Amino acid sequence: MFSFRTTPIEDQLDKSLTEGRVGCFCTQNCWNPDTGEFLYDLFSKRGNLSYVFSPRDTELTPLTNHIEVEADRLKELDAVVVEIQDAGSRYFNYTKDVLKLMTILRDMGDEAPSMYVVDHLNPAGRVVEGTMPQGDSVEPFVPKVAHRHGLTLGELCNLYYSEIGARFALHVISALAISNGKSVMPWAIAPCSDIPGLFTCEMYSGGGLWNNTNVVPGIGTARPYEYIGAPFIKPDAASLMPAVDGAMLRPCSFTPATGRYENRKCYGFQILLEPGTEYHSLIHTLQLMRQMNNLYPVEFKLEEGFATKLSDPVLYDYIFCKVDWNDAREHIKVEEQKWIRKAKKFLLYDDQPYRIK
Repeated sequence: MFSFRTTPIEDQLDKSLTEGRVGCFCTQNCWNPDTGEFLYDLFSKRGNLSYVFSPRDTELTPLTNHIEVEADRLKELDAVVVEIQDAGSRYFNYTKDVLKLMTILRDMGDEAPSMYVVDHLNPAGRVVEGTMPQGDSVEPFVPKVAHRHGLTLGELCNLYYSEIGARFALHVISALAISNGKSVMPWAIAPCSDIPGLFTCEMYSGGGLWNNTNVVPGIGTARPYEYIGAPFIKPDAASLMPAVDGAMLRPCSFTPATGRYENRKCYGFQILLEPGTEYHSLIHTLQLMRQMNNLYPVEFKLEEGFATKLSDPVLYDYIFCKVDWNDAREHIKVEEQKWIRKAKKFLLYDDQPYRIK
């Protein structure tokens, strides 16, 4: 059973929420600016909060965070209420954790509690980039969506619910019913420590792929996915890199405070978005990686998990000059159009996903 609800979670009168045992699956983004309280405070006051599933580390941490959940804990609940801020890309950790939760609930059959998703606006907007997962190599708990999907978390859950053949009760609380999107912008509270601000989500759909290479995307600095570099890159690299509409490249150096190159000086470039234009992060990242491979054929490496994360043999071959740009671009265009047609079946709001042309 699926429902889409247009009143806030605190106004829902389901017995499982008012009298049942409730678990909250949430991040720092579940804070209500009107009340100054977090989602779990609502149920704590009611006296029926049983458990809080939250990131294993602190809100701002140099580590990779996940939200762990087990079926045995879920069996003790009548409802699990989810509130995170999705980042707009299919490889965002917390979103994959939500979809893992849905898979566990499906497998629980009649023992599964009801699931409520307090939806949020997508900080990456309705823009679509890239292709749906293709081939046999696909990350677990990743739905068949484009790299930058243009959906809200509630819409993603609606799609995944259909994909996995779930039967548990799923209820989405409209993003238009909560205060966060009205008085607090979707990026104001960082979705996670490596997505800190206004522009990060626009760079993450491509920039996240650098995490599976030996070039770092500014992790361990204040500007993740804007600063790209490594110790082996030459200081003049920015002038040799391809440019695209919507962005400029500025030569830079940085020293990450954590990660692969902790306390080591890296050279590279900063991606600067141009006001009023739209940036196709995935296309630019693939072009940059292809050029990195040409300039540094010995030093530059794609590492374990990269092909699975990209999940597109055509785009993978483009990086290694086995596919030319015109064919790669046409492939992306066709696949984006396919994804948009598929996405329309799962939309919960009036505005539509669209391509950057």
